[in-house]
Amino acid sequence: MSVDTITTISPTTNKPVLTRTTPTGPEIQQILSASTNAFATFRHTHPLSERQLIVQKALKILADRQDALAEELTEQMGRPIAYTAKEIATAKARSEYLLKISGEALADTEGEAENGFKRYIRKEAVGPVLIIFAWNYPYLVLVNSLIPAILAGNTVILKPSPQTPTIAEHISDIFLEAGLPPSVIQYFHCGSQTVLSAVASAPEIKLICFTGSVAGGISVQRAASNRVVPVGLELGGKDPAYVREDVDVKWVAEDVVDGAVFNSGQSCCSVERVYVGESIHDEFVTAVQEVLKG
Repeated sequence: MSVDTITTISPTTNKPVLTRTTPTGPEIQQILSASTNAFATFRHTHPLSERQLIVQKALKILADRQDALAEELTEQMGRPIAYTAKEIATAKARSEYLLKISGEALADTEGEAENGFKRYIRKEAVGPVLIIFAWNYPYLVLVNSLIPAILAGNTVILKPSPQTPTIAEHISDIFLEAGLPPSVIQYFHCGSQTVLSAVASAPEIKLICFTGSVAGGISVQRAASNRVVPVGLELGGKDPAYVREDVDVKWVAEDVVDGAVFNSGQSCCSVERVYVGESIHDEFVTAVQEVLKG
């Protein structure tokens, strides 16, 4: 693997804002080995109650730094600052829910009683988890996989989008500050599908969580297909809106436009096509044009 420099271009100014370097082959192997070694101790030395406390502390730190993180996120991915902080707040709220249900979700499931036997299903950590996450809602997307993985006792390796590289760095620092042992969360930067596929196919990786494009997801799935490893893919959609003939046309026009262009349209569930009742078609088109003028 050759060394590759990644430059993040701000969509607001169209100027470079930072650079990162893709790790070499030996550096990747060091990350994988450190994650495996950390897993061997973390799952035994930190029971669920301690993992819950660490997550709780990390979320408090995240909230305390919300404004600074939001400003940096706006610079990197271009969303107006009025909305960026809300993503971090929502990511915290979602994480708090995952934290709330973690005790019940990770508890043993009792089996059918039988004389001389105690039957149950136990949820065990699997090992190093590779989390590949998109740039459009990076904090919100990341916590969907990161928080359950840590609460379950896994170690994680983060691969952020080249557009928002600092999110993984900040999250790693925040969890270290909250008391998470070193190497439980690690990260690497890359813009090369070859490097990413090499990591996804590594035997040290025991679970892959991917959020991003269809093409990227297929590539990761293909890389992991030579062995038995769970791969979760959350990919972009082609979402329609259906406008019935009995609606408040002005209200619906505003709602549909918001669903199509919010976050510059960079949402996996953004409205990409609209089906409209024939009798209100022209009225709806005119209403949409008025919304777009505003």
